[in-house]
Amino acid sequence: MTTLSIAAIQHDIAWQDRDTNLERYATLVAEAAEAGAGLIVLTEMFSTGFSMETDLVAEAPDGPSAQFLIDQAAAHEAWLCATIPVHDPARPLPVNRLILAGPAGELHHYDKIHPFSYGGEDKHYSPGENFLTVDVGGLRVSTFTCYDLRFADEFWGLAADTDLFVIPANWPAKRRAHWRALLVARAIENQAYVVGVNRVGEGDGLEYAGDSLIINPLGEVLADGGSGEAQTLTATAEAATVTQTRDRFPFLQDRR
Repeated sequence: MTTLSIAAIQHDIAWQDRDTNLERYATLVAEAAEAGAGLIVLTEMFSTGFSMETDLVAEAPDGPSAQFLIDQAAAHEAWLCATIPVHDPARPLPVNRLILAGPAGELHHYDKIHPFSYGGEDKHYSPGENFLTVDVGGLRVSTFTCYDLRFADEFWGLAADTDLFVIPANWPAKRRAHWRALLVARAIENQAYVVGVNRVGEGDGLEYAGDSLIINPLGEVLADGGSGEAQTLTATAEAATVTQTRDRFPFLQDRR
């Protein structure tokens, strides 16, 4: 049976303080790996906070935050995932880039398709153009970032070839009910696992409540981070559970 042990690390972020954040997360990642996680997920803009000051926070594609994920994946023989503000020379503005780094040097990325226009992200970051689905330990993992969660059609388009959706976020506490409801909805309607990892604490005047969740293909919550700081959620995802759910309830085939 193909299974994947998941650790979702719900953490605070020192505002625009990359060195402090990376030093702290190294300990959290090591603890998750020691507990047996094969996929470790941190938050959106995990090393800086959700900053629009791209002249201060955006890095080269191979900058220190990306290198941290690559090095940690190799050191702990696990997959790591988080997003980073990146200068892409091919784009007019930086991108909010999700990095998925593997234990054998694998490196994949997804640029956030839907910048958060309500918060002005679209004025500072270019939208992505391509989706990402990667085999991680035998499960087909598709990635999105925060605000993408509101666009169900994007998830629907990838559902047939996805066992697990991963969504790092900086989702404000004032809309926490939306976050929780939409994560569960994405799991139910796509009959797939969903891992939503949100930050806690305060950043640039906004409060974040966490509410990270790991959800199974029936919409049942397997792990809930509540509002705890440095809270690591763990669960096991099984490819067979996705197949069995879709065989028992063949709803996806009725989409038009």
